[in-house]
Amino acid sequence: MPLLVPAVLPRMAPELALQVCRGRSVIQTEQLASYSATTVIRAQLPDTAQSGEYEVQRHYMAPRTLEFKAVRFTGDAFIKTNVITRLLQSEVDHVQKDDPALNAISLTNYKFSYKGRSQIQGRLVHVYQLKPREKRAGLFKGRIYVDAYTGSLVRAEGRPVRSPSLFIKKIDFVQDYADIGRFTFPVHIHSEASARIVGRAIVDIYQRDYQPVANTLADTSVAARWVPAL
Repeated sequence: MPLLVPAVLPRMAPELALQVCRGRSVIQTEQLASYSATTVIRAQLPDTAQSGEYEVQRHYMAPRTLEFKAVRFTGDAFIKTNVITRLLQSEVDHVQKDDPALNAISLTNYKFSYKGRSQIQGRLVHVYQLKPREKRAGLFKGRIYVDAYTGSLVRAEGRPVRSPSLFIKKIDFVQDYADIGRFTFPVHIHSEASARIVGRAIVDIYQRDYQPVANTLADTSVAARWVPAL
């Protein structure tokens, strides 16, 4: 019986990897009908030594439906009300009101410059600097890291060019991604923000148990809501 050797993908040139990454994003927007996932948000306020952890079930349906169902919360109630709930509500508002194309990692929205190769958790990645073409909410200035063999987005990091809400004065983030079937989803985001009411806030969001559905089964009813249950 012949020995089967796994196929090894060729390493992509930086221009090709970026092109594949942008193409995957467009395809995902067109093909993703819905998904569900478990989201855990851990937030802390260093100035007041307050913290909290909120677990919710997330459900998205294209094009503008995003729902959260609370599972459990532990920690300070102030964190729940003034940090995590505000964060979730702003995400619902973003899905309901914003056009995904206006925030996409595309040539329309960004100028790209190649910064070389690096390693992230054993993966060879191409690194690109992003400069927004205009100062519009939803865009950021920073870097993306793209798998050199698959063209998948591995990490994005930087600072939004405009604050995502009046509640936040400035925010820096690092967001890691993983491939789930044919789609790419965020699995962890670490952010440090300066907020108007609470001061410095550190937030980690973990997402797991993704269950994506392709658009052949899509229900595209237009709605967005936050469903508190605790």
